[in-house]
Amino acid sequence: MTTSTQAPPGTVARALAPDLARGGMLLAIAFAHAPLFVVAAGHGPAVANDIAGFFHLLFVNNHARPMFAFLFGYALVQLMHRQTARGGDWPAVRKLLRRRGWWLVAFGFAHMAVLVPIDILAPYGFSAVLLVGMLRVRDSALLWTAGVTLVPATVLVGLGMWYPLSQGRSTYELGSIAAGTSGLWELAVDRVQFWPYSVIVGVIMVVPGVLLGMWAARRRVLDEPARHRTFLVRATAITMAVSVAGSLPAGLVQLGVWKPAGTALWAAAFAQPLTGYLGGLGMATGIALIALVAERRRNRLTVAVEALGQRSMSLYLFQSIVFIVVFYPLGLGLQDDLGLAGATGVAVVTWLLSLVIADLMRRAGHRGPAEILLRRLAYRGR
Repeated sequence: MTTSTQAPPGTVARALAPDLARGGMLLAIAFAHAPLFVVAAGHGPAVANDIAGFFHLLFVNNHARPMFAFLFGYALVQLMHRQTARGGDWPAVRKLLRRRGWWLVAFGFAHMAVLVPIDILAPYGFSAVLLVGMLRVRDSALLWTAGVTLVPATVLVGLGMWYPLSQGRSTYELGSIAAGTSGLWELAVDRVQFWPYSVIVGVIMVVPGVLLGMWAARRRVLDEPARHRTFLVRATAITMAVSVAGSLPAGLVQLGVWKPAGTALWAAAFAQPLTGYLGGLGMATGIALIALVAERRRNRLTVAVEALGQRSMSLYLFQSIVFIVVFYPLGLGLQDDLGLAGATGVAVVTWLLSLVIADLMRRAGHRGPAEILLRRLAYRGR
C-alpha cells in the first residue's frame, strides 16, 4: 500500500510534465468558457459551428473540468510534500493547505463578483478545505471515494446534457452567461446571488478528479514520466479511446445525424460526461508523454507553455478580462456577432496571448501577480 504519509522524495528540479499539463489545461478552459459568452452558439457559418460543436463534445465539454481537478489534486500532494520536506508536521501542513483553500474561495468570490459569473477557483478552494484529510488515507479509500462521488457528479452533469440535447439545442446556448442588455450592477447582483449554488455544484463535479489526482501524485506519475512510461501510454490510449467512444453519440445527436428518444437519448447524455472524466485524465497523461520528448528537445514553445503552467491562476484570470473586452457590450460587444466557431477562435487567440505574457513574465523573473498574492496571504506569519 502506498500512501502520501511516506517521506517525500529528495529535492529535485521542478518536473516539466505538471507545468506543461497546467499550461495545456488553460487552453482547454478557454475552449470551454469562451462559447458561454455568446448570445447564440448558432451565429455565423453553420458548417464551422457544427464542426466546432462536434469537437467540443468529443474533447472539451466535460473534459476540461476533470483535467483541472486531476491536476489540482496532484498539486495538493506536491504542496504537502514540499512542506514536510522542510520539516513541517502534519497539523501545520494541514492548517496551511486549508488556509490556502479558503483564500482560493475568496479569490473565486472576488473573480465572480468583479468580472464574470463563471468561476473555478472557489469550488477547487472549497474542495481543498474538505479533502485535505484524504491526503493521509489509504489508496483504496481514495479510489473508492472517487468512484462513489463520480455517481452524483455524472448525474448532475448528465441532466445538464440531456435537456439541451432533447431540445435540439447546443449545450453552450442554454448555458450562456452572455451579458445581453443587462447593466453592470444588475449582472453583479445576479452573480452574487447565484454564487453559493455554483460553488456547491462545482464541488460535487470536481471531487472525483481531485481524489484521482492525489492518487496519481503519490506515485509521482507526472513528476517521473520516464519511470511510468508504460502506464502512461496505456492510460492515455484507453482513456482517450473510451472518452471519444462515449462522447460520440452525444456529438451525433447535436449534429442532428442521430435523433434518438427515450432511453437512448438518456444514455447518450450520461455517457458523455462519464467518459469525459476519463478523457480529462487522458489529456493529462498524454501531456506527460509529450513532456518526455519536450524535456530532451526544449524549444521556445515548450518553455512558454511551461511558464504558462507556472502562472496558471494569473493567466486564468486574464482569460476573463479578455472575454469581457471581446464579448461584453462595454467592450467590443461581439456577443451578438460570434457563434460557437467564432468563440472557439477567440479562445485560441486568448491562449496564445497568455503564452506571450507568461514568457515575458518568465524573462522578467516575475512569478505572476495572483500566485504572489496567494502565497503572501496563505503563508503569512510563516
